[in-house]
Amino acid sequence: MSLLILASVLSLSATHPASTPHPELSLHDGPGLTGTVITQDTGLPVPGAIIQVEGSSLRTRSNSQGAFSFAALPDDMEVVVLHFTRLGFEPESRSVPVEAGTTARIEVRLQPRPVELPPLSILLERTRMVGDPLDALGAPGSAFHLSRNDLRGQSLPFGNVHDMLRLIPGVNVQDEEGYGSRPHIGMRGAGAERSANITLMEDGVLIAPAPYSAPAAYYFPTAGRMEGIEVRKGASQVRYGPRTVGGAVNLLSSSIPDRRSWHADVAGGGDATFKAHLRVGDRTAHVGWMIEGYQLRTDGYKELEGGGDTGFDTRDFLAKVRLNTDVNAPRYQELELKVGVTAHTADETYLGLTESDFRTTSLRRYAASQADLLETDHESLQLRYFLQAGARTDLVVTAYRNEFARNWYKLQSVLGTGLSGLLSDPGAHPEAMAVVRGADSGADALRVRANNRAYLSQGVQGVFGLRLAGASVRHNVEFGLRYHRDDEDRHQWEDGYRMASGRMIRTSEGTPGSQANRLGEATAIALFLQDEIRAGNWAWTPGLRYETIDFQRTDWAGSDPDRNGDGAVRLNSVSVLIPGLGVAYEMSPWTHLFGGAHRGFAPPGPGADEDARAEESLNYELGMRVRRGSIGLNLTGFYSDYENILGRATLATGESGSGELFNGGAVKVWGVEAAVDADLSRHLGSPVRLPVRATYTLSRGSFESSFASGYEPWGTVEAGDHIPYLPEHTHSGSVGAEDAGWAIRLGWNGASAMRTEAGRGPIAEGEGADRFLVFNLTGEISAGGRGTIYGTIQNLTDERYVVTRRPAGARPGLPRTLQIGFRVSH
Repeated sequence: MSLLILASVLSLSATHPASTPHPELSLHDGPGLTGTVITQDTGLPVPGAIIQVEGSSLRTRSNSQGAFSFAALPDDMEVVVLHFTRLGFEPESRSVPVEAGTTARIEVRLQPRPVELPPLSILLERTRMVGDPLDALGAPGSAFHLSRNDLRGQSLPFGNVHDMLRLIPGVNVQDEEGYGSRPHIGMRGAGAERSANITLMEDGVLIAPAPYSAPAAYYFPTAGRMEGIEVRKGASQVRYGPRTVGGAVNLLSSSIPDRRSWHADVAGGGDATFKAHLRVGDRTAHVGWMIEGYQLRTDGYKELEGGGDTGFDTRDFLAKVRLNTDVNAPRYQELELKVGVTAHTADETYLGLTESDFRTTSLRRYAASQADLLETDHESLQLRYFLQAGARTDLVVTAYRNEFARNWYKLQSVLGTGLSGLLSDPGAHPEAMAVVRGADSGADALRVRANNRAYLSQGVQGVFGLRLAGASVRHNVEFGLRYHRDDEDRHQWEDGYRMASGRMIRTSEGTPGSQANRLGEATAIALFLQDEIRAGNWAWTPGLRYETIDFQRTDWAGSDPDRNGDGAVRLNSVSVLIPGLGVAYEMSPWTHLFGGAHRGFAPPGPGADEDARAEESLNYELGMRVRRGSIGLNLTGFYSDYENILGRATLATGESGSGELFNGGAVKVWGVEAAVDADLSRHLGSPVRLPVRATYTLSRGSFESSFASGYEPWGTVEAGDHIPYLPEHTHSGSVGAEDAGWAIRLGWNGASAMRTEAGRGPIAEGEGADRFLVFNLTGEISAGGRGTIYGTIQNLTDERYVVTRRPAGARPGLPRTLQIGFRVSH
């Protein structure tokens, strides 16, 4: 209902002249205020400016367009005094007359202040991939930063990282269960399966459970609690590693606030969905702290035969504490401790549907999946030390440890046939399919495997920074060193079940370790040297990375669960130099050209067959960024020339889950990435802001040789065949209207049909994911100083489509889902 009210008010508001205040849609009669912050010299928007209302606790930040608003100022205010502060700009104050029941509008220009870099600015450079979002415009390479304002409206209340990343072109995401709990993220042709082919970080630290020995794992940080996301592609990702083919993602956890503050967000809706998010923190001159809790649960949208939940429950807790010297001390130092705990359970399965069943009842879930349950626990500890020794040098050292345990208890086979083979040709297995649908069976007809695994990832990394400035050339040199160890411990077993009257009854219990009893380990030392050189309108960023990795895999007999005997040990190692060069040219303050070339690398895992080679490629990009007034454009072309592409046998791809690697040989991938955003109100004379944004990616990838592979998604390949799981066209965007007390937005995500097996020409039935176009409607309305009510309808038209066929059968995207929530900050 609130969304209908918002739409009605939007149509009425268009009749008000742009030059005068108009009645504010709000649950409060106090005055409202909205405005834009831009630079004095170029008129570019200033994101992240802090706007404080004098004499009150009201405060906000400008968004990526430089826009800000206060839905309801105190009733007794006739003149409001605003204070504007932003790193790199002179402070500004503005007095604005306001009137109850109306909205005042202002534009504020901030004067740049070229001063010595304060500690916060240096720390952002060393621990983040983009640093200050303003730096993205002139970055010598593809760089994107999504702020909390950008993320807040995406996929409420689920916080689906897939929907967030669709705001960035060149990022390929593949849905699995509709919520994004176990994301599939790829970039520029690098496979998306379990996000194993990108460098994934949280706050600049590797966050995959075992990023070297088992990158295709089942943990991903809770995206809903993040304050930002950064993405780097091209030559600039060489700094991060170990995977440098596609790109890197850095998730930014909530920062310690600069004042006493708190935030609460509660939402709920269809399928018994419930979200609760609470964050509180404070800072004094030398101590800062923050505590955050995030819970999200749902019963799920699939209809399990015989009844039962098909959703998940996530509980995430984070705490930070920081000690620091005086900001103006000759040697500024700070020490920050971060502790996190996450527990996640999901009634999730790999069992999909046959083609005929999907087309008739797409949300159905077979009875044979009723015992499937995923349980995970994640604990993280991070200690970071920062020293700014003077105007030229600084040092950041971070020690980290992540522990992750998971047991996905899920259906493995029926009457001796694995799920992938069963669902790929159901007509050949009528008896097994009858049992899958609930027909009675004998003992042990269904085998359910406990995919029990434990992971450990730990290390220490440091970055030393040196800034040198001459008469015409400036250098920002970074030298980094990381020592890292991780391991994956598999201790798995299978239980037997029979089906009786549609219910599964356990008939035998397996012995832990009988199905997999092995330990994979990796020890890595990585070094990088990078220099950002700026001279006049040019910027060059040459970089060199060195990785040396030692792998070990130990297999014990299934009959030796306690590992008393000597296991079979397999060793392998790899060392590599990874060079890269990025270049940027400032044509004008509003237009920047950039390009680059770098070597792509992805290591093999522990125990890799001697024939399995590392993944290697040469990667190129050329692009331009334009930001003029309220309009922004990003256009990039890329080309990746693989010497060898790797496929990894995991359960998610329909394989045995052994982790075995397969060479795919030479592959060529090329494409175009485009993104545009604007506020049309400045051009149409609208009294309300009219933000629009859109992204589009064209991607084409094909094998350069013919071969037969044991990797199921490839199979028998002919030269020229297209690589699987890479849609040719993807696009997303939104159009909206917003003012001080309300906002409404219609967004969309879409993609062309995507093949799930290597091939060419029209995609045969059952060998691809469907083309789709999904619309999401979101809106919010101010409850005055008491907070904001918001709502969303996801998949507005209730589009039903196949998002994936791996590992076993067709699975649907999220159906139409209605949610409503309330958030308040102080």
